[in-house]
Amino acid sequence: MNEATESAVWHPFTQHGLGEPIPLIERAAGARLYDALGNSWIDAISSWWVTTHGHAHPRIMAAIRAQTERLDQLIYAGWTHEPAESLAAGLIRITPDPLTRVFFSDSGSTSVEVALKMALGTFANIGEDRHRILVLQYSYHGDTIGAMSVGERGVYNRAYQPLLFDVGTIPFPHEGQEQACLDALEAACAAKETGDAPAAFIVEPLILGAGGMLVYPAWVLAEMRAICARHRVLFIADEVMTGWGRTGTRFACEQAGVIPDILCLSKGLTGGAIPLAVTLCVEPIFAAHLSTDRARLFYHSSSYTANPIACAAANANLAIWDEEPVQARIDALAEAQAAHLSLLAGHPRVVNPRRLGTIAALDVAAPDSGYLSALAPRLIAFFRDRGVLLRPLGNSIYVMPPYCITPDELAEVWAAIAAALDSL
Repeated sequence: MNEATESAVWHPFTQHGLGEPIPLIERAAGARLYDALGNSWIDAISSWWVTTHGHAHPRIMAAIRAQTERLDQLIYAGWTHEPAESLAAGLIRITPDPLTRVFFSDSGSTSVEVALKMALGTFANIGEDRHRILVLQYSYHGDTIGAMSVGERGVYNRAYQPLLFDVGTIPFPHEGQEQACLDALEAACAAKETGDAPAAFIVEPLILGAGGMLVYPAWVLAEMRAICARHRVLFIADEVMTGWGRTGTRFACEQAGVIPDILCLSKGLTGGAIPLAVTLCVEPIFAAHLSTDRARLFYHSSSYTANPIACAAANANLAIWDEEPVQARIDALAEAQAAHLSLLAGHPRVVNPRRLGTIAALDVAAPDSGYLSALAPRLIAFFRDRGVLLRPLGNSIYVMPPYCITPDELAEVWAAIAAALDSL
């Protein structure tokens, strides 16, 4: 393998002390990654869930190139530009009518930070004592401080515990335990004591990503939304991973008929080509910050808010959804995933095979489970040596490829998983 050597880079979620190889990728196209020596890997996880239509998609690359020749960057406080205006209008067009405002940021984590600040700022500005955030057990919303605070606590954020704020945790709705989850949410939303009244409930709709690809039914999501509405608790849908077709529909909330008060989008927003995020909200949230008093404005920004090049990429993504048979590709991939998963469902090492839309996952029976399972690095190495990029979550293997993956490439991915299971 052609690997990066003597690098000064500190890689994310990488224990450099283990000395594991780090392939040096030179180019990518479609569902494949290539190094300088001609080795290739099938990107079966969309490079951390971002690549939807395929790497280096010609329409998105063309949009980026064209925008670099016009406007590269502009302060977005009090100024604007056409790519951002077009993108905001396009997002309002494809999302439910109650969502009327679009706030730009840089990543999934920052879109969540924006959502939390919107919720807290709304109640502060209307003079209502609500500042508690409710979260779902096992959830993950990012690695900035606020996003970590509303995610599952564990080894990955234990060192930063003094920085994390307290939240109310609602039990995950495992099969047969859905009502216990909903009852806990009802009780938490109904709290009226000072300091306990919740401002918002944040949830990954239908499937928890980094928490282990845990799936729950659409009717539970709909009930969660209804409970929050009854108690005036703002409902935040984190669709950073679930959006842009991953669950079978453009947005996961569609399957439950749910319209959130706040919607977080990133990853596939640009087709995965370049970082960008948005947080959409309903009009009353914007109105709570609207005033002639400058002290009531929404205090959030970043240097690259609504970067024109990133917005151009996102506009190209919207055009692809409008003009190409993206949904048909998603449906075909979902059907193929189901077929491959069913062939392995009876394997003696397979536990809890599951699928939602284009996402398929299974747990591997192992002496240890969870994120630090010793099985994970063994599996990663096994797949890497067989030309497949898969990155199990502990002992949970998941497949989430770009929609352009060919039947032969997908079969190769699942053949590698079958070989891995047989080798254990």
